[in-house]
Amino acid sequence: MHVAVLGAGYAGVTLTRKLESRLPPEVDITLVNENPEHVLVHETHRAIRRPAVADAISVPLSDLLDRAELVVDRVVDVDPDGGRAELASGDAVEWDYGALCLGSETAYYGIEGLREHATPLKSLDHAATIRADFLDVLADGGRAVVGGAGLSGVQVAGELAALADEEGRAVPGDVEVVIVEMLSEVAANFPPNFRRAVREQLEARGVEIRTETTVERVRGDRIVTDDGDLAYDQFVWTGGIAGDEALDGDRPAVRADLRLGERTFALGDAASVVDAAGEPVPASASAAVREADTAAENLARLVDHERSPSADGFAPRLARYRFDVPGWLVSVGDGAVAQLGPTVLTGAAARATKASVGAGYLTSVGAVRNAVELAEEELR
Repeated sequence: MHVAVLGAGYAGVTLTRKLESRLPPEVDITLVNENPEHVLVHETHRAIRRPAVADAISVPLSDLLDRAELVVDRVVDVDPDGGRAELASGDAVEWDYGALCLGSETAYYGIEGLREHATPLKSLDHAATIRADFLDVLADGGRAVVGGAGLSGVQVAGELAALADEEGRAVPGDVEVVIVEMLSEVAANFPPNFRRAVREQLEARGVEIRTETTVERVRGDRIVTDDGDLAYDQFVWTGGIAGDEALDGDRPAVRADLRLGERTFALGDAASVVDAAGEPVPASASAAVREADTAAENLARLVDHERSPSADGFAPRLARYRFDVPGWLVSVGDGAVAQLGPTVLTGAAARATKASVGAGYLTSVGAVRNAVELAEEELR
């Protein structure tokens, strides 16, 4: 019997490691990923200001796996019902049971000129490009615009403002960092006290916030919005996510058992998950890790049932994922905002919490050295 996991982000790595311990040794496990390393995507913004952090947040997948076979290749097409994925090399992977954990891509929403003129933040290469472009802005003076005021956009704007400060360039001044958001608030999908704290952290660092401003078109030197033109020297886009190209940009909907078909599951950012309470689950690393536990349990139950069918012939009852995370975290330059239950923390307490979460995740997947390095970088 063969179980395949496509994608090695938070969901894919966590799921594969759990399957290694839960499935019988006679069951083959394959993990397919385009790159040979697992990257903590939610920390890539740190590499804009501190390129050395890339070493702490990149872990060779071979170091994280016990018995699963690693296939380094790009998935270009998926047939969930048929249990088959086509790879860029021309090879294919077939499975008895599988899981789509391909993550997400940047959504451009068909906005004219956006893809051509804006830099996304989905990889360490993107972080390096953003850094290089912003150093040019610092050298000549100008305006960097961040599109989207979700957590990713907030973190990028915070890093740019902090980098300007480290380079001795005040923000605002002859260098500006502007964050543009179509909704009425930054971090709009989060509780009011969290939103207020995030806004205060951005404003304290000189970031200009323009909410209720929709990007309509992008030119080489200006962004056309419903509130007028906005000139820019650098444009970073973090305004939303779409499915992987192998899924035609879709994020298929799955219910709380995370089942996409009879033999295939979908989880993490690759799917639009509705949990056991009927609530949509926000795309986040913490949700992906917890969904992986549910998916691993369900795959183990199905594999066990197929290997040793029950006397009554009924399929096993599957576990259901319920979205429940202890809180939310976002870094804003050298500051941070943490919400734990109803309590919102800023300052040193929030920074320590942020550092412990990233380091804790790395420790949970066996990357202890990286955990120590990341904690040191976070608390510098």
